[in-house]
Amino acid sequence: MKDKYIEISKKLKVLSDPKRLEIIDMLSCDELCACEILEKFDISQPTLSHDMRKLEEVGLVSSRREGKNTYYSLDKASLDEIEDSLR
Repeated sequence: MKDKYIEISKKLKVLSDPKRLEIIDMLSCDELCACEILEKFDISQPTLSHDMRKLEEVGLVSSRREGKNTYYSLDKASLDEIEDSLR
């Protein structure tokens, strides 16, 4: 049971960054290419990669490669798990 709280706290810590929270909001509509996400922010590509890696590490986002592009999608079940735990 304690492990459940540790996992949720890790996800909440990653989500506490406003930029990452906005990325989650963007991905809630559809899968996006990293280049589309990057257009929204005034950050470098390595900074975006760092943020996306953090989101992937806690299971909030998944990625797939297609040629030179990386596409990201939201793991809605993971967000539902956080919501359920907070009720």
